[in-house]
Amino acid sequence: MAWSELAADASRDGPPAMRWWGWGDPAHPPALPAHALQFLRETVGVAPRPRPPVALGAVHLAPSGLSEQAASALRGILGTEGVRDDHGERVLHAAGKGYPDLVRLRAGQPEGAPDAIVRAASHEQLRAVLDLCTQFSVAVVPWGGGTSVVGGVAPLRGEHAAVVALDMGRMGEVLALDRQSRMVTVQAGIRAVALERALAASGFTLGHFPQSYQYVSLGGCAATRSAGQASSGYGRIEQMVLGLRFVAPAGDIELAAVPASAAGPELRRLLVGSEGTLGVIDELTLRVRPAPRERVYEGVFFTDFAAGVDALRELAQHRACPDVARLSDEAETRMSLALAPVGGIKGRLGRSYLSLRGYREGCLAILGFEGEAEELAARRKRALELARRGGGLPVGRSPGEAWLEARFSAPYLRDELLTQGVMVETLETATRWSNVRALHRAVSTAIVDSLSAGGTPGLVMCHVSHLYETGASLYFTFLARQREGEELEQWRAAKQAASRAILDGGGTITHHHAVGRDHAPWLEEEVGGEGVAALRALKAELDPAGIMNPGKLLP
Repeated sequence: MAWSELAADASRDGPPAMRWWGWGDPAHPPALPAHALQFLRETVGVAPRPRPPVALGAVHLAPSGLSEQAASALRGILGTEGVRDDHGERVLHAAGKGYPDLVRLRAGQPEGAPDAIVRAASHEQLRAVLDLCTQFSVAVVPWGGGTSVVGGVAPLRGEHAAVVALDMGRMGEVLALDRQSRMVTVQAGIRAVALERALAASGFTLGHFPQSYQYVSLGGCAATRSAGQASSGYGRIEQMVLGLRFVAPAGDIELAAVPASAAGPELRRLLVGSEGTLGVIDELTLRVRPAPRERVYEGVFFTDFAAGVDALRELAQHRACPDVARLSDEAETRMSLALAPVGGIKGRLGRSYLSLRGYREGCLAILGFEGEAEELAARRKRALELARRGGGLPVGRSPGEAWLEARFSAPYLRDELLTQGVMVETLETATRWSNVRALHRAVSTAIVDSLSAGGTPGLVMCHVSHLYETGASLYFTFLARQREGEELEQWRAAKQAASRAILDGGGTITHHHAVGRDHAPWLEEEVGGEGVAALRALKAELDPAGIMNPGKLLP
């Protein structure tokens, strides 16, 4: 098939089906087997009876506040199919996928909803929509896949008359592939799955696979500076973005895709990560790489978390870094084995074998290698040598293959936990190698203490991933029985305790989830008052009326 045909095929991919009250495909089967439910009942407790979400028709929304004059003008730009204000569409765009979002949605009481959903199909329409929204004082919330877990797509109107969700789903074409330069140019609304399929047919990959991969748009990834699960090998999204076109209320910015430039401060880095608060990305040129011919994912056990951290540092600093490197602490390892299907990873690893070798209470690392066979073999050999030198026990490919098979399934599990009355939340940070263990202890302790103080002792887990020469990320997951009627207060206390511990402990408030609404109060503490003032000045220049994504990023 010719590239033009592949590109056209990619552009026809509509947004995947998404549960309005949770994650992913509505047809996906429940993800909590009986033995897993029993484990949770014994460790954190569950609700006396399941708590399913309300029916879609029972979700309460205020009437649309968009004036008929503004709505008519938008329809004149986009056509009737490009402007929607029906109940289902407004509910679907009422929130992202963070814990407080889902608690409110499942109860039928979202915090708000956009007054309309608008879908531009071209740069010219996008430009006209921002001009019109400025004229009518309508706030604009850019919407890619709607997967934000930090309140990044909350339909806040601020001081404006109304708010619309700017859904980029109609701008999903692959525009060009430069094989020699290994670059692809796309419209920002393209889904990651569609782009990967088009690239694979020509022997390339972007290599960007966040846990939300099945739903994210590339524009959303760039706007939030996301990091895929294979970022240790392929890099983060900002390393992949070579050029872009940015549509701000004040005008357009076009940055050509050149390999390097010394033409002043790097504007691309100011716009990538701006989270829709300055404007919206409508085209991207991205670096691509040859698709790997071989993949090897395997498990390595370490006696404890400290030994595993030291081993990963050796890999990162001795040019033996896997494409995927993930080290679970003791608590996450125990839960992973407890929730694994009977005869699955738990059975294949064998507790008796681990006990005999002295690793019964140890930590499991997943190392994944991708590439050409010869290069992969050499890199893998070096990595396993360093892991063994650090006390690692290779346990074969079955743990790695099990992780690879289930890598995008965790959000489905969260839905089932909420139905069982279990709070489950994630948060992440990054710090230097010399501080990883201390920050791990500090944040874990802060969350444990907060949950215990609220009368719901929890389970706090963490893994290291996204390795760098100077440090690594820490990704925490915590579970506790929900305090019925006080779910948001319970969450807020734990979130604040963890955020305080992160910043006091020398970590960043976010490594890849972005700032959004949840982390905005902490931004000034990380970048300083003058840093925030500089961002405000940039917003005043590009978005003088303040219509773009109010209440996000800036405190």
